[in-house]
Amino acid sequence: MNKNMQQYLDKAEVLIEALPYIQRFNRKIIVVKYGGSAMVDESLKKRVVEDVTLLKLVGFKPIIVHGGGKEISKWVGRVGMEPQFINGLRVTDADTMEIAEMVLGRVNKSLVQLVEELGVRAIGISGKDGGLLKVDKKYSGGQDIGYVGEIKKVNAQILFDLLEKDFLPIVCPVGLDDDFNTYNINADDAACAIARAVQAEKLAFLTDIEGVYKDPNDSDTLISELRVDEAQELMKDGYIGGGMLPKLQNCIDAIESGVSRVHILDGRIPHCLLLEIFTNKGIGTAILNNKESRYYHGEQ
Repeated sequence: MNKNMQQYLDKAEVLIEALPYIQRFNRKIIVVKYGGSAMVDESLKKRVVEDVTLLKLVGFKPIIVHGGGKEISKWVGRVGMEPQFINGLRVTDADTMEIAEMVLGRVNKSLVQLVEELGVRAIGISGKDGGLLKVDKKYSGGQDIGYVGEIKKVNAQILFDLLEKDFLPIVCPVGLDDDFNTYNINADDAACAIARAVQAEKLAFLTDIEGVYKDPNDSDTLISELRVDEAQELMKDGYIGGGMLPKLQNCIDAIESGVSRVHILDGRIPHCLLLEIFTNKGIGTAILNNKESRYYHGEQ
């Protein structure tokens, strides 16, 4: 068999491997939290948008929730302000909030543009639109961190309406409190709250790490699948620290609220979303409830 023919057969194998996943998740909602380096690097940005667009075209119902932390810090620095963080959360005064909303709006529309270029209809909305994200003021360890919101209510009907009309919703994590003040929302928190509210089948986090490690200093200890009880055990035993701790807690909360599985992926790997969702082995960490089995091997 010549080499060219083998390449085509390999491609066919990949498509066949993806088939049971396409069948299982057809018409199911998947929430993708998009942030980190994959947002800054233009070629990676394009790959992520291609992945999500492909998911839509093969029958999934994706929703993108994006961050913009690096971009916000850049613009805060540009106007001569110093970014401040307390316990890993950005302190957001009125001036910072104004910059954050401007930057997030710009990021939002650039993602809409990329999706539209690929022939899929996208709508970018902020958590302010239609009361999508209602928030209370968030405190960090009792400390006031300014206009940072804790989501108390998601108006999921807006997202259902957009999905039903065949749009790909792209959500900017800004919300309103009861007095209609604007608040910045941690994008991880927003993605989790939205995934819970729409009862998403999957929630995928694109991050700057490969997944969850048993030992953060040893890349050979990547855990490819983790049940909720195992994740709680790791946290209790002190294996998980830093920024992964709230992320993992968010994943557990999402699963306990009905999301079937949560994926933590390295957004710096081109097409990481497709590799995780459509291949038997996957490449990141999948967190699942205690009843789920990860590898379907074609079983329905």
